[in-house]
Amino acid sequence: MLKKSSLVLWGVVLFVAWNALLLFFLWTRPPAFDDHSHLTEEVIRLAQDAELELEHQKDLLRQIHRAVRGLLDNRLHYRPSREHFPIIVSQDCGHEETARVIASYGEAVMHIKQPDLSDISVPTDHRKFQGYYKIARHYRWALSQVFRTFQYQAAIVVEDDLEVAPDFFEYFQAAFPLLLADPSLWCISAWNDNGKEQMVEAGRPELLYHKDFFPGLGWLLLSELWDELEPKWPRAFWDDWMRQPEQRRSRSCIRPEVSRTMTFGRKGVSHGQFFDQYLKFIKLNDRFVPFTQLDLSYLKKEEYERSFLPKVYGAPELRVEELQGNQRRELGTVRVQYSSRDSFKAFAKALGVMDDLKSGVPRAGYRGIVSFLYRGRRVYLAPPSDWTGYDPSWS
Repeated sequence: MLKKSSLVLWGVVLFVAWNALLLFFLWTRPPAFDDHSHLTEEVIRLAQDAELELEHQKDLLRQIHRAVRGLLDNRLHYRPSREHFPIIVSQDCGHEETARVIASYGEAVMHIKQPDLSDISVPTDHRKFQGYYKIARHYRWALSQVFRTFQYQAAIVVEDDLEVAPDFFEYFQAAFPLLLADPSLWCISAWNDNGKEQMVEAGRPELLYHKDFFPGLGWLLLSELWDELEPKWPRAFWDDWMRQPEQRRSRSCIRPEVSRTMTFGRKGVSHGQFFDQYLKFIKLNDRFVPFTQLDLSYLKKEEYERSFLPKVYGAPELRVEELQGNQRRELGTVRVQYSSRDSFKAFAKALGVMDDLKSGVPRAGYRGIVSFLYRGRRVYLAPPSDWTGYDPSWS
C-alpha cells in the first residue's frame, strides 16, 4: 500500500510566484540609477534559486518513478502466477505521477485508490501522530475492498517499503493450508524481528517457528479474521492494537528463521524508530526453498510444542556472562533463563536481541521463548519451564 506523498509540483508554484515577485519589484520600486545593480543581482539570485528548485522537483519525480517501479517489479518478478496471486495496489494519496506509474503496468496489477484523503480530527496531544491515523484508515478501507468488494478468501499485506525474497510466494502458498486448518494460528508472517544476519542460520532458510508477537511487515490473514477485526478496527496505531491480548486471543503466527521481506523504509511516520539499530541489518533470504514440497505438519500446535519445548528446556542453562565470554562451547545449544521483565530486557540487550515488549510479549517470542544465534550457536532466551502466560504489565 502506498503512503501519502507531499509533492504538489512546487516547481511550477515557485516559478509563478517568483515571476510575480519580480513584477512587483519593477512596478512598485521608484526608478533610481543606484538601484539597478542591486535589482539585477536580486533577479539573478531568484532565477538561480528557481532553477535549483525545479531541478530538485525533477529529481524527486525520478525517485518516485524508481521507487514505485522498483517495488512493483520486485513483486512481479517473483510472482509465480497472476491467477493465484493477483496484486492489488492500494494508493492512499492523490499524487498523479504515482498513479500514472502504477497505471503503466496495465492488467499486471489491480489499482485501487483510497477515496478519503481528508485530514482526520485527532486529540490535541496526537497532532504529531496524524500519519498513524491515516494509515489505520487506509488499512481498514483497503482490507475491506479486498475481502468485501473483491471477496477474496485471504490476503498477503505488503507495505510499499518492503522488498520480498525469491521464495516469498512459495512460502505463503505452502503455509496457507496451516492457517486454514489450525485455529490456534491467526497469521503467517514473512518477518523475523531478530533476523539480523549474524543471528540466523542463513544456511537453513527452511526453518520455521511459531511466534506470539504480531509482526506486520509482510503477513497473511484470512477473511474470517477480518470479519472479527473490522468492527472494532482502531483509529490509529493498528499494529500495536493487534498485539493486545483482546485481539491476539492467545493465537500465534508462523515465522521464518530468515526473513522473506526486508524493509528499506527508514523515513516514515515512525521517523526511523528501530531502523538504524535493527531493521536495516535484517537478512533477506536469497535461496529458494521449495516449501510446497516439504512436510510442514510439524507446525501444527500440538506437534510443534511436543518437539520445540523439549529442545528448549532440555538445553543446558548458561549465564549471559558465560555466553559473552564464548565459554562452554562444547555444550552447543544453550538456554538463558529470565524470570522478570527487567531480567529479560537486560539479557536481551546484552545479547543483541530486541528488548521491547508489547503486552508482555517479546518480539519473535513463543511462550516467552526467543530463539536466535549468538556467536554461531543456538540460544533460547526463555522463562522458567513452569511459565503460566504473559503479563501485560511487562511493557
